[in-house]
Amino acid sequence: MNPLIEFDEIILEVTKLLGKPVDKKRYEIVDRGMPHEPKMLPFGKMGIYTFWHNGIALKIGKAGPKSNARFLSQHYNPKSAQSTLAASILSDQSMTHLDVSEATTGDWIKRNCRRIDILLDADLGVFTLELIEAALHYKYEPKYEGFLAQR
Repeated sequence: MNPLIEFDEIILEVTKLLGKPVDKKRYEIVDRGMPHEPKMLPFGKMGIYTFWHNGIALKIGKAGPKSNARFLSQHYNPKSAQSTLAASILSDQSMTHLDVSEATTGDWIKRNCRRIDILLDADLGVFTLELIEAALHYKYEPKYEGFLAQR
């Protein structure tokens, strides 16, 4: 699986299918790698962030142009907001072997998870952002999205 190619295909195909194609010049797919260092959401951009561990999607989320904290740092701190990747890892019994704590989970994510971001021009609007996020959720079924009881 090459998520960079797949993400590009998903964006192009889904938006084209719905009659509102998004030009490739209006977005950028950035592989931050593993280990990774999170970066700020650039001015005039909105973003979708994805976290991967051993080829499995853990978290896929979105951040509007005024949500830099969500994009940059909240997922590395279990107490920073609701539904963070760090909190999900700490509450997952299948991840106890990682031996992480509130203090160390953020560093573990940076060292052990591949992060791939999609940066979109903010003027494409929130519906475009939500459509692409939903398409990625549908395709990859991230481990820490949605309620387990509803799956």
